[in-house]
Amino acid sequence: MENNNNNLAFVFPGQGSQSIGMLSELAVTNPIITETFEQASDALGFDLWKLVQQGSVDKLNQTHNTQPAMLAAGFAVWKLWCQQSDMRPTWIAGHSLGEYTALVCSEAISFEDALKLVVERGRLMQNAVPNGIGAMAAILGLSDHEVVNVCNNVAENEVVSAVNFNAPGQVVIAGHTAAVERAMLAAKEAGAKRAIKLPVSVPSHCALMENSAKKLNVKLQEITFAYPKITLIHNVDVSSHRADTVIRNALIEQLFKPVRWLESIKFMHDQGITTFVEIGPGKVLMGLNKRIVKTANHLTIFDPKSLDHVLEQLNG
Repeated sequence: MENNNNNLAFVFPGQGSQSIGMLSELAVTNPIITETFEQASDALGFDLWKLVQQGSVDKLNQTHNTQPAMLAAGFAVWKLWCQQSDMRPTWIAGHSLGEYTALVCSEAISFEDALKLVVERGRLMQNAVPNGIGAMAAILGLSDHEVVNVCNNVAENEVVSAVNFNAPGQVVIAGHTAAVERAMLAAKEAGAKRAIKLPVSVPSHCALMENSAKKLNVKLQEITFAYPKITLIHNVDVSSHRADTVIRNALIEQLFKPVRWLESIKFMHDQGITTFVEIGPGKVLMGLNKRIVKTANHLTIFDPKSLDHVLEQLNG
């Protein structure tokens, strides 16, 4: 019997947390991991587990491969958790791509439909601008407002904007390469501790993705959405939705509007969440969340040791 914990939220990472060999240790003694990847492979028409375990870094990092790989990884760990514990979160969220994983885990959308969506999402994002035209960078040490002002001041009829409000003093910007580089320089002049260009070619969550969002909408109209069984906080408006039309619109807008992660974590904490568990490869979100809400308990599940730790913490 499932036991809902009113103080518990699960969160799912997006692109950037992937790595060759991810979840291999969990898969050794938990067949549900490889079974989930087999299900994904059948839907996609290629061996996703082989790519994740034996493929090249360059191939895994191609957006149309990264997105289904991260979706499958997050869902596989969720299914493993459901096997190991009857404890369920009251709230759920995902960072960018991770929102699709959250939708699957909340049963708002089927795993197969989500896989098809994220492959198309990745393809559309990759093709949105020619290679080298778009860029992203992390700005460290300025307030959200200061980063927004920097972008506005240096745009010069090009696109550059704050797109990921990740944690206090950490904002990611995206847009045309030249404009991003101008913003990096201006941010340093404004007192930023660091301005780091990210190793991506896709300028996610900015206006350069608007045309891709319109095309993704065509695919989204083919998909059936159900009421989420776990309250899900969306990136674009820090709100939960039940109607299929509103969920679709949130996913469309997510492609060209900022990820409001800092606000999402604060909002869930304000609703009584005291424990946040990152589900899937890596510790990226746990690191961000610790900076957003210092008083909460922050955990992650990505290998046998971390799984045992969370089981011990939550099940006593």
